[in-house]
Formats: sequence, C-alpha cells, structure tokens
Amino acid sequence: MTIRSEVAPFLIAVAILFGLLAIFMRWKGVSLQKTAGICGISALVCVAYLLFFFRDPERTIPSGADLIIAAADGKVAAITDIHEDKYLHADCVRISIFLSLFDVHVNRAPIAGQSTFLGYFPGKRLFTFQEKSSEVNQHNKILIVNPHTRCLVCQIVGPVCRRVVYWLDHDQSVAVARGERIGMMKFGSRLDLYFPKADVDVITRKGDTVRAGETVIARIRRISPQPAGEAQQ
Repeated sequence: MTIRSEVAPFLIAVAILFGLLAIFMRWKGVSLQKTAGICGISALVCVAYLLFFFRDPERTIPSGADLIIAAADGKVAAITDIHEDKYLHADCVRISIFLSLFDVHVNRAPIAGQSTFLGYFPGKRLFTFQEKSSEVNQHNKILIVNPHTRCLVCQIVGPVCRRVVYWLDHDQSVAVARGERIGMMKFGSRLDLYFPKADVDVITRKGDTVRAGETVIARIRRISPQPAGEAQQ
C-alpha cells in the first residue's frame, strides 16, 4: 500500500515534539528508562496513526460510461435537493460524504471530464456533520465538466481538519479520468458533490458507507450504460 509523501512534515513534527518532551523529562529528573518508555511508545503510536491516515490504497474503478462514483471514503451524510446558482445554474442534487479520522482521505474524480480549480474560499470551521457547514465552512471548489453532465466538488474543512488540497493544475483546466486522484483532505472533513438533477439518477442512500473510486453513487441519464473505454486510474 502506498503512503502519501505529505506525511513527512507530520513525522518530523512528532520527532521534534517527543524529542523535546524527552529532554524536558530528563531535565526534571525522570529516569532514562521511564523517559524512553513514555516518549518512545507515544511516538510510535503517533507514527503508526499518521502512516495509517496517509495511506493511499489502489482502487478498482468500475466500468460503465454512465456510472458516477464516490469521490471520498466515508458515510453519506445527506442527499439534498438544492438550487446552485453560481457555477451550475441549475436545480441540483447534493451528495454529502462525511469522512472520519479513520477513513482514507485521498479524493478521486467522480466523473471523467475537464477539471477546473475554482479556488479556496475562507469561512467557518463548524463540525462537518452539521448541514450548514456545506454553505459556511472553509472549502475548495472544483468543477468537472463533460459532454453529458457537470459536477461541482467541494472539499470542506472541519474543526479538526488542517487543510484540503487539490493536486492538479490551479491555473488551467485539465483532463481527468473517472477515479483519478485529485486531492486530499487532511484529518477529517466533508466532501459535497453537486449534480444537475436533470442529468443523474442517484443510487446511493443516506447512511451508506462508500469508497472513493469504487462505490457507484449515481448514473448519468443521457448516455449508454455500455463501457466507453475511458482512461482510468
């Protein structure tokens, strides 16, 4: 299993933190054996969790040109009808996925198309299981467009989340394959997917557990369900 290189600064921080703690404990007269035990075990637990958190497993992308797949691991927190009037200009369905601290946090493209980074938007840091966090929390916005539908992707920051990252070009649109890795959400958050209601039939339900790149959450209405031979990753 691949571990994302973004883990490196956190591992360095753990080494520094527990190194300083060890120095402080020795300065306070704590025995070498006790200091090594406390700091060593605590550091190992932190390192093990960080490696677990930054894991990036391979996924088998389902075939079928009409399929829309989950862009994040986690639980479907809500499926909401909403009018999105800034980017999609349509009545939409919003599928919200809540990520716990134990889920894989690598995000993948739910559809193939041209992906455009719309920007980072400052805001609040409400708990992301709250419905209004979709509207008011800090987030990245990404728009993916193909001839059959459009998807607005929102990577939403929660109170624990350090930040959200979009790995592709920030200055111009780039082609993405369905299931391709597009970014990461660090330390728990929420991901919202907006689709025009007229374009899709939602398959997933509130409470479902989904896996990025594998779980089918909807189907596009206007294209054949036969595989289209699109590039997958």
